[in-house]
Amino acid sequence: MVAGVRQARGAEARKLGRRAEVLAALWLMAKGYRILGFRLATPLGEIDLLAQRGKVMAVVEVKQRTTIEDALDAVTPTQRDRLHRAAAHLGAHRAGLRDLIVRLDLIALAPGRAPRHLPNAWPDGFMTGGPA
Repeated sequence: MVAGVRQARGAEARKLGRRAEVLAALWLMAKGYRILGFRLATPLGEIDLLAQRGKVMAVVEVKQRTTIEDALDAVTPTQRDRLHRAAAHLGAHRAGLRDLIVRLDLIALAPGRAPRHLPNAWPDGFMTGGPA
């Protein structure tokens, strides 16, 4: 009984996560980004969205919570490290991405609010290729 409830909750969370990623991708496209991939699995971690605008490759983490503030606070240092490693792996292993500036972005979503896009969300963290 408990396992069934847990499975249903997990399935609903995955469905909401996919919807949030689609909304985030649409938001980025409206801002002039080209979406290169959804839920990209690398040996070092998964990337929610990979987007490009000009010479910038944005590795985008998408978080949906009850408030924008909670979404912004939801990315832990461990998750940021995982994103750094996954981004470095992609940049090193995909020829078409090697010359791009790699940046970690966050899109925070909350019900009834416009998405909030934070380019280079962790400036003390990781960016390759110079300033964006």
